[in-house]
Amino acid sequence: MNGNLVSPARGSSEKKVRIGLCAPGGRLTPDLAERASRVANETYGRRIELVFHPQCFASSGHFAGSDDERARAVLDLANDPSLDAIWFARGGYGACRIAETVLPGLGAHAFQKKWLGYSDAGFLLAGLFRAGFRRLAHGPMPVDLIREGGEEAVRRALSWLVDDESHGLEPNASEGCPSIAFNITVLSHLLGTSLEPDLTGLVLQLEDVGEYMYRIDRAMFHITSSAAVRRCAGIRLGRLAPVPPNDPDFVLTEDDIAAHWCRRSGLAYLGRADIGHDVDNKIVPFG
Repeated sequence: MNGNLVSPARGSSEKKVRIGLCAPGGRLTPDLAERASRVANETYGRRIELVFHPQCFASSGHFAGSDDERARAVLDLANDPSLDAIWFARGGYGACRIAETVLPGLGAHAFQKKWLGYSDAGFLLAGLFRAGFRRLAHGPMPVDLIREGGEEAVRRALSWLVDDESHGLEPNASEGCPSIAFNITVLSHLLGTSLEPDLTGLVLQLEDVGEYMYRIDRAMFHITSSAAVRRCAGIRLGRLAPVPPNDPDFVLTEDDIAAHWCRRSGLAYLGRADIGHDVDNKIVPFG
């Protein structure tokens, strides 16, 4: 499913930006792909083309196709010289199952592309950053259209992918402070693996969704105990909502938890970040 999309406000001589989309975890529904194409068309007209790999709509139990199908889709798009960017269509779960297959197969064209996604896509983004890729960012995906106001999130993502616009960047990341961002649960699970990125000197921004506070506390213990994390420049905490009620009440707030584990590990707790599993999720370019 392709969207041949262009901006009437811009000159027709401008190069069309072609963005490839794949789903390394869960399946994207065709209606969300249609809506993403429509938003892109309304925003940029024929100046942009969204290229949805057929794998986005495949189904194999929990996943958008088998591990081999999902890995092949990433490689097909990444190594395609006609594409300018890779945009992960959604998260879910599954990227960690294919990351070690994908990374060795990436060629020179893959290095030149922008890559954008968040949540479960963090497994691949972490491995790419470790491998030397630098045109990476944590930010909205087409699946955000399931949320009220999701079109604005998609436009924010497109503005970075197409024009390198800075208005959609997370404010702290846009102030000349090199940053990197991950879902808390994803980062906790990839530390100590072959995907672990070099965080030296970077501000680490963290977010999550739907986790009990005690699980956040446990994950923050693990994250801040990591030697890799202890080389970062500090931690900022994004949004965690919704947080299920704990019985008994956990009492400590999310800020209490982040500040506690930063203090215990000798890291600076730098306050809040404007990222999360919501339509206000801002873009954090890696490094």
